[in-house]
Amino acid sequence: MDDYENYVYHYSEEYADVDEAKDEPQQRETMHVISIVVYSVSFALGLVGNGIVIWVTGCKCKRTVNSVWLFNLALADLVFVLFLPFSIDYIVRDFHWDFGLVMCKLNSFVSVMNMYASVLFLTVLSVDRYVSLVHLDWSRRHRAVKRAWLVCGCVWTLAAALSCPALVFRDTVTFHDKVLCFNNFHEQDRHTAAMRHAVLAAVRTTMGFLLPFAAISVTGILLAVKVRRSALRLSSFSRTVSAVILAFFLCWAPFHAFSLMELSIHSSDHLHGVLQTGYPLATSLGFFNSCVNPLLYVLLGKKVRLILKRACLDVTKSSLRELNQSVSATELDSLPELDEDSSPEEPVESSSSL
Repeated sequence: MDDYENYVYHYSEEYADVDEAKDEPQQRETMHVISIVVYSVSFALGLVGNGIVIWVTGCKCKRTVNSVWLFNLALADLVFVLFLPFSIDYIVRDFHWDFGLVMCKLNSFVSVMNMYASVLFLTVLSVDRYVSLVHLDWSRRHRAVKRAWLVCGCVWTLAAALSCPALVFRDTVTFHDKVLCFNNFHEQDRHTAAMRHAVLAAVRTTMGFLLPFAAISVTGILLAVKVRRSALRLSSFSRTVSAVILAFFLCWAPFHAFSLMELSIHSSDHLHGVLQTGYPLATSLGFFNSCVNPLLYVLLGKKVRLILKRACLDVTKSSLRELNQSVSATELDSLPELDEDSSPEEPVESSSSL
């Protein structure tokens, strides 16, 4: 196992020291159960929630710049959620990958692309919110739906480009009758593996968290200062965006912290216990962010709640109308037929004769 010892913490620590892993079966089982529960909840809520947001912003709302941002953010989360069953199956099988090398690469690529796309769209949302509220003249001249779609295309392209290392380094290997899906940084030697791991971790943390969060924080502070100095009021959409940004920070900050801590395994296993306990939970928390956003839209967005309420009323009215028509048709079918020789005025049968 020495050849695969230090690729990435999830797998090296899970299988590099089998005797040590056997000493803590209860802890491993607990982490597995918690991860499965979080992944399953994220899949169920994310599938329904993001589907509703996509339906509302794509079909029920007037096409605006804000609806374009929310539509693409929900789309990124939905695509990620659709791939969660593969991760759930991987954990249920005690980290045995049964879907081949292509799906190993694709599943990781989608997960990383979702992280980048989410944070980039949140950054765009935050900057656009500041510009639309503070620089009104500029936003009226340049803020348009077509340009918003162009920006979204650039965001998707950048997110896909940043996620390409998953397609390059993700690999499978058979060990102890199990197939592992892992980051194969160790093509030449340990030094190369450590360097590649460090570079990718630095890029992921910088581009996927630090720079976007810095831009989000700066625009948020500037907007708060502007609000205090003027009579400007934050809209319901602005409060929703603030809540979504805060949720992203709380969900993804632990993951990036443990991702940097993971680099220490190339030189020391001092943080082995902390990583073994915290990394699976931090990863699950990051994935949970994909189902948090649509819940915030429903809870904080007045317009979304109003549209959903109207949609539910329309569905209820339509169902009652169809039920009424069905009952009426059944009653007509159950009436006795008149003889051809009988006149309309002649009663066929009367209850008074009984």
